[in-house]
Amino acid sequence: MTLACITLVIPAAYHSAKSRGGIDDGDGDGLLSTLQIVDGSDLDDGANYGLKIISRGTAILLLFVYVAYLRFQLGTHAELFKPIRATDDLHEEVETPRMNVPAAAVGLLGATLITSFCADYLVASIEETADRYGIPKAFIGLILLPIVANAAEHVTSIWMAMKDKMELTIGICVGSSIQIAAFVIPLLVIVGWITHHDLTLFFADFETIVLFVSVLLVNFLIQDGKSNYMEGLMLITLYCVIALAFWVS
Repeated sequence: MTLACITLVIPAAYHSAKSRGGIDDGDGDGLLSTLQIVDGSDLDDGANYGLKIISRGTAILLLFVYVAYLRFQLGTHAELFKPIRATDDLHEEVETPRMNVPAAAVGLLGATLITSFCADYLVASIEETADRYGIPKAFIGLILLPIVANAAEHVTSIWMAMKDKMELTIGICVGSSIQIAAFVIPLLVIVGWITHHDLTLFFADFETIVLFVSVLLVNFLIQDGKSNYMEGLMLITLYCVIALAFWVS
């Protein structure tokens, strides 16, 4: 996740160095989109070309790293990700699967299709909701939507934490972020390249800084594999500060 964050900082730094005046247009529309489309409004042709080369090359490398990460986690070093139990937990009841692989795959595919249609309707209602209730679009896209969309993950994480399964809890919380940052975003850049849409890894400076400080704090707090209420309070405080910043952005 830290690597993915750094690879998003580099295009933003390049854009700031090469842009005319080094400022954004300030319309806020880019806050809801994952990627920026290069339109040449604040970069010359040479800088635009350089930004696309940086983004596409970085996307290919990130996809390679993500595949290597999956192989590392599931194959060559799977033992490093197995939970370490105390002696008293050795006799813990082992959960047995109730579905075979084909049934689970069909169920997952069906749930994914239904979720995709629901997400499409949800995103389509953002603009109307923002205009009707006077809520900033950036706040809806970055704060409200993730809370609703990840409600199942939140409940599962809390449930696993209450069972003292911190490895699984952290995996649920951080795993989805790794998938988005190291797989989905680079994949979109490659797909845009193939379909002749100039998608890049450039985020606005504000969003890039917010992402960087968030990853930095999370990395500091979970690297020891332990947790307490004070660390949770710090994470919630940072989340509230980010929400406040995007409310007024």
